[in-house]
Amino acid sequence: MIEAHGISVTIGSRPVLHGETVRCTPGKMTALVGPSGCGKTTLLHCLGLLLPIDRGSMSINGKNVTGYNTAERRRFWRDYAAFVLQDYGIMDEESVAFNVTLQASLFGRRVTGDLERMRQALAKTGLKGRENELAGRLSGGEKQRLALARAIYKDASILFVDEPTASLDPANRRKVIDLFADFAKQGRTVIISTHDAEMIDACDRKHRVGLDNSATDMPKSDQTNQGGS
Repeated sequence: MIEAHGISVTIGSRPVLHGETVRCTPGKMTALVGPSGCGKTTLLHCLGLLLPIDRGSMSINGKNVTGYNTAERRRFWRDYAAFVLQDYGIMDEESVAFNVTLQASLFGRRVTGDLERMRQALAKTGLKGRENELAGRLSGGEKQRLALARAIYKDASILFVDEPTASLDPANRRKVIDLFADFAKQGRTVIISTHDAEMIDACDRKHRVGLDNSATDMPKSDQTNQGGS
């Protein structure tokens, strides 16, 4: 559970967020929506503790995290969070397998970690059998799925996603949306900054950045096999 209460952020001399209040619950996908420049990505980064806030408060599972220092934020990223950002966070010059486990033997001669769990994560994201390929050879949609495979391997409880379908064709868009939905159904919290109508329709809740003060449930007609809040 991630909750932000009245948070505001100024970058340089420009106010970006103005008293945003949002509640993101486990087992659901929350969409951060609004026009370009409204602060969707900034709010996502604040919720993921990537960006400090100027005013307001934040809590995770009821614990106040507003004043977390660098070490505390790093522990949160290490133990609970995974990120799928617009640049995918993929290392093109490394193998698919390494991009999932982020572990290698001395001098990087072979990938280490739980290799069976790595293969299972790739299978779940449609990348079975491609662990030895260079990640740079993957398409944009495949890199999105590889970033999600990393989150599955990590067993992250909170997933932060920024514009995941911006450059995807319709087939890959549907695959990525379904993967995020499945991730949420396992009891994880999924928070997505997006302007994609199909992605928004797949989410359980939406928060209009800059226009309202809470995340609201999507109409039941827009939900797929999801319960209400």
